[in-house]
Amino acid sequence: MNAEIEKRIGNNIRTIRENKKITQELLATKLQLAGCDITRSAVAKIEVGQRHLYPDEIILLKDILETTYEEIFKI
Repeated sequence: MNAEIEKRIGNNIRTIRENKKITQELLATKLQLAGCDITRSAVAKIEVGQRHLYPDEIILLKDILETTYEEIFKI
């Protein structure tokens, strides 16, 4: 995947998360409770485009953040 696109998607996730007043730690916990093996550090790396997103993570992020795929993938 293109590094610039990953940074934009990560930034979108960070913006959505911050607008919902959810910390990286809480988001990681909610993802873990939903069955995702992820840490707060991994969430931080996703938000700056240093870690790839897996399809199951994208689906869970959409649900946990109560957003749309369009908002996550907005370029």
